[in-house]
Amino acid sequence: MRHRVAGWKLGRTTSHRIAMTRNMASSLIEHERIVTTLPKAKALRPYVEKLVTMAKEATVHRRRMAFARLRNPAATSKLFDVIGPRFKERPGGYTRILKLAKPRLGDNGTRAIIEFVVRTEESEADAE
Repeated sequence: MRHRVAGWKLGRTTSHRIAMTRNMASSLIEHERIVTTLPKAKALRPYVEKLVTMAKEATVHRRRMAFARLRNPAATSKLFDVIGPRFKERPGGYTRILKLAKPRLGDNGTRAIIEFVVRTEESEADAE
């Protein structure tokens, strides 16, 4: 039974899972849309949403807390300079997960797109 077992293990060790989550969060912040598997997208969503909530108020302490989670200076600066102000008035729900029809080649895993609800014009032009 899985009573009181929180979080997604994703078939990885703890250090690998933490590194993978940091990398995926940095990629999502930099590109504003990534394609991954559905379980990884579901595990990533609360991690990124908490970072965006943190970035709504740009204090030094919050920047340091976000950098401690991301370990990527470019992603941290974009999070506080672009993404945080964009969602200033929104109370939550900054990301969406869209399931893709075709499964992943190799292991037939369900693919999904995780993206920000409101995106910049440059990132929308890159996606098309």
